[in-house]
Amino acid sequence: MGTTEYVILLVIAIALTAVVGRVLFRSGEPFLEDVFRNKDTARSLNKLLTVLFHLLTLGVLAIISTTNVPVEGTLQIMVTKLGVVMLIVGIAYGISMLVLLRIRERRRQSVVSDRIDERLAEQRRRPAPTSDPVPPPPPAN
Repeated sequence: MGTTEYVILLVIAIALTAVVGRVLFRSGEPFLEDVFRNKDTARSLNKLLTVLFHLLTLGVLAIISTTNVPVEGTLQIMVTKLGVVMLIVGIAYGISMLVLLRIRERRRQSVVSDRIDERLAEQRRRPAPTSDPVPPPPPAN
């Protein structure tokens, strides 16, 4: 692979990384707000995750760009390397989403559990209804 092809590969991969990173940043914040119930925390974590995404993607790109792949032809080499980058980014994104979904589910379970605890505590504070366990005898004739 010559210098021109190498530069083209880097430009395409960096542009793809920037576009996907921007989409993740815009789409991720509402999801994170739902997970963490705090706008500032969501915004901060979204920025950190976006930086992490870019660093991981560009790091993989750097490694892939210098690795020889067992295919022939410049175009095939470029497509293969871009494909590897996209697969790795997709896997990393999928794992991140699974972790965030798990966090959200745990938070929802915690909210439900707290509501149940509140209702049980409220029921314990209420006086028990008065009722005679033994019914009165029938009137004698």
